[in-house]
Amino acid sequence: MINKLYLLVLLLCLATGVFAQEKGVYPTHWWVGMKSPKLQLMIHEPGAGNFSYSIAYPGVRLEKTHKVENPNYAFLDLNIQPAARPGKLTIKMTGGSGNRSLIYELKAKPAGNGTTWAKGVTQADMVYLLMPDRFANGDPSNDIVAGMRDGAANRNNPFDRHGGDLQGVINNLDYLKGLGVTALWMTPVVENDMARTDEGGASRSTYHGYAFTNHYQVDRRFGGNEKYKELGRELKRRGMKLVQDAVYNHVGRDHFFILDMPSKDWVNQWPKYQNTSFKEQPLIDPYRSAADSAISVSGWFTPFMADLNQNNPLVANFLVQHAIWSTQEFELDGWRVDTYFYSDPKFLNRVNTELLREFPKLTVFGETWVQTVASSAYFTQNTMSLPFKHNVQGITDFPLYFAMLDGLNQPFGWAEGVNRVYGTLVQDIMYKDPTRNSIHLDNHDLDRFYSVVGDDFDKYKMGINWLLTLRGIPQLYYGTEILMKNFKNPSDAEVRRGFPGGWAGDKENKFEQGGRNSQEQAAYEFVSRLANFRKASPAITRGKLMQFVPEDGLYTYFRYSPEQTVMVISHTGKEDKTVAISRFAERINGFTKMRNVQTGEVRPLADFVLKPKESFVMELLK
Repeated sequence: MINKLYLLVLLLCLATGVFAQEKGVYPTHWWVGMKSPKLQLMIHEPGAGNFSYSIAYPGVRLEKTHKVENPNYAFLDLNIQPAARPGKLTIKMTGGSGNRSLIYELKAKPAGNGTTWAKGVTQADMVYLLMPDRFANGDPSNDIVAGMRDGAANRNNPFDRHGGDLQGVINNLDYLKGLGVTALWMTPVVENDMARTDEGGASRSTYHGYAFTNHYQVDRRFGGNEKYKELGRELKRRGMKLVQDAVYNHVGRDHFFILDMPSKDWVNQWPKYQNTSFKEQPLIDPYRSAADSAISVSGWFTPFMADLNQNNPLVANFLVQHAIWSTQEFELDGWRVDTYFYSDPKFLNRVNTELLREFPKLTVFGETWVQTVASSAYFTQNTMSLPFKHNVQGITDFPLYFAMLDGLNQPFGWAEGVNRVYGTLVQDIMYKDPTRNSIHLDNHDLDRFYSVVGDDFDKYKMGINWLLTLRGIPQLYYGTEILMKNFKNPSDAEVRRGFPGGWAGDKENKFEQGGRNSQEQAAYEFVSRLANFRKASPAITRGKLMQFVPEDGLYTYFRYSPEQTVMVISHTGKEDKTVAISRFAERINGFTKMRNVQTGEVRPLADFVLKPKESFVMELLK
């Protein structure tokens, strides 16, 4: 047990009366006609566990009431039969401090599952990742919300909230659509009503969103639940999709069920504070120590993010139901799951199974920040014979990320430079379907791509060519298209700066061409032309990949389908290189010309010379 930490939180709660600040029924409502008839309600209010409960509603049966250590909670197991109709049912509470009732709504399930929403995200999409607080401020009135623990909003402080919100995202959806974006992933929008944290001696807000305090409330500083629904509608109107960021592993220390825990085993407890090792190897290693495995999964991510015990069935039910509720309520198309391998593996398989039972076309990919393909493949559907098999469809492909950066920055060698890309893709034999992996050049936790390649625009273009034409679901981090740069020095905040033009009074508005300099405009156009080409490219969106062994820094691969063939050729060497077209005879047979996707220039399909750092995407023509 985390004795000192838990006692401190308990004493603070008693002193401030914070237990009484949050009460309710969770999930806040449900739907009739769901594929699973089971629903477990969490009731949280003073003395909830001292009541007896009953329900009289056609088609709904109360099967069991669970009481826990904390008398402020009761958990009700409901069975909702197919015959149940939408309406408001009465939950009668008797005994305790007197008889009373709760009203709970069962809604009609809206149409559109798998057609207009929950459509899934595939390699036909390009996902745009943004941080709502750092993208654009569309409604300054919600920068500070009275009564929330963190009352600061100051763009001059990198650790404060900056006021970006969902209205700011809505205001710029046409910009994203023009860029070629088809799906939006935002860092978490769920409420983070957290007191400020002390990290490395700096007072910080949880603007990043990964410290939930109420799963069923979108943060009001972003605009709340209704604004999030509006964003979903606006995305659909433009033919775009919505991916939500899930966090199963931990919650903020100011979450109502941490400040007032249902039971001591609601979180993973240790004799004294235990941080995770951040290592995935003890979960895979055939020679592993059980103690090391426990630290990887059950150690806390940070002292201010409580590590949930997913082996507690009440915790697991709460998390599974929230995922289903959010998908239905906000009409999501996919999930990116944060800190994937830190969660209990059996729980992860369960939540994925139950999500796909309700929403068969939904996409789920897990964040697995690992170094090797073997580790990466272990945590997703794979071709390996293993005692435990993960069932998530895909992962965030960090091995390919590292390989692409090495391919751009390392000198060419037997296993170095662009051979790292080639060699990493060779290992796709371990994935059941590598096209379901999310691939990236940077994100909110990484140094920005343009800085990593040394502000070298030729390397930038080569990396973008790979990102948007290799197998997998490409994810572009906000601002990469206009050459936003920086390293994580001295903190992550340096790679999370506001998008210029997203705030009133910004000197430059880079959402518009007039606000970009010539290099930024060239980058925007380069990304946009290729992203919009790939939308209608059967070879890239659903075709196969064939790669050729790199020679002297020259790396060539093809995306091809019965309707189209695309050649991607990149030169990472130091001297001019003559490209002998005959080497690719098995893929170019029948074609006589090639069209440069960026310029539209058509040239004969014949030998040509590539200069160092040149990279082209060519559509082959007959």
